[in-house]
Amino acid sequence: MPLDTIMSSFATLSGVWNSPIALLPVAAMAAYFGWRIVEFIPFTRRIIERREGGR
Repeated sequence: MPLDTIMSSFATLSGVWNSPIALLPVAAMAAYFGWRIVEFIPFTRRIIERREGGR
């Protein structure tokens, strides 16, 4: 039964993600890729350059 397998995997992952140690690498990767995306989007890059130019 595929539904049984899916529900079992969600229950297992829920137990893993309750640990703060398991969340640290995910949070670090999300922060890194979030910053890379912000630099990649031209509109946000212009906002950052204006902010840094005013200093």
